[in-house]
Amino acid sequence: MSSIELNTIGVVVGPHKSEAWTLVNSLDAWCQERGVAMKLRKVEEAPAFDWLAETESELTEHVDLIVSLGGDGTMLSVARFVGTRQVPVLGVNLGSLGYLTEFTKEELFVALEELREGSFFLDRRMLLDVRLTRGDEIIASQRALNEAVVNFGSPVRMVELECRINGMFVNSFRADGMILATPTGSTAYSLSAGGPIVHPSMSAILLTPICPHTLSNRPVVVPGESVVDLIFPVSNDGLVLTVDGQVQIALQPGDQVTVLRSQTTFDLIRPTNRNYFEVLRRKLKWGTR
Repeated sequence: MSSIELNTIGVVVGPHKSEAWTLVNSLDAWCQERGVAMKLRKVEEAPAFDWLAETESELTEHVDLIVSLGGDGTMLSVARFVGTRQVPVLGVNLGSLGYLTEFTKEELFVALEELREGSFFLDRRMLLDVRLTRGDEIIASQRALNEAVVNFGSPVRMVELECRINGMFVNSFRADGMILATPTGSTAYSLSAGGPIVHPSMSAILLTPICPHTLSNRPVVVPGESVVDLIFPVSNDGLVLTVDGQVQIALQPGDQVTVLRSQTTFDLIRPTNRNYFEVLRRKLKWGTR
């Protein structure tokens, strides 16, 4: 693969990651030595750097790479505000799990040099376009890297919904909620709810009921080109739509949630010396006693 010409690097630090600021200073020094400009997303705990980006759109404008310092939650927020620009993202794990943030702090600068030399793997992850329609109007639109979830916030109650795929009726579900996940999200909430693990290179949408009230209602995997509609035929006051665990939208009776594959991908820089199954073995502790 050809090298990435690094003229400007955008940096995102996750909340409450105090250990990240030493790494930011080292990254700043690395950039200055190589004539690379740097932008940092402004957060409350950030030191008084001269190169703070006041907004997320300012951060993503004219950058060649985004470095995410934090956990998978930080990467999910980056996937949302990158929008359609498809800027490559390199995640450094300062969290716990790190399915998306595969690089360690010690690997960051080696990885940056490899990027400049063309020695890297670009993993184009599928995104979902999530639309909320009320009447004849689309009132909300979000992108999801992991999943969109429909359920009650608190207290937990049963949801009654109808599911249609490409206009065809699939089933009426009675469950604590429904998860619509990408292959990337198959190891997140969907896995906890009993859904399958799907390799992230696949084009698929996972439908995983949360605690279905009929045990025959099992998770379903459909082609990524499908259009999935969730319809709520009865009043479900208090129902919410949550995207990637970070954006929450209150639903009203008669609303319709539509999920389909986005034309945009999330372009993730991954180590060349590790593969997906190695990550699964490590994170899920396969083969350990």
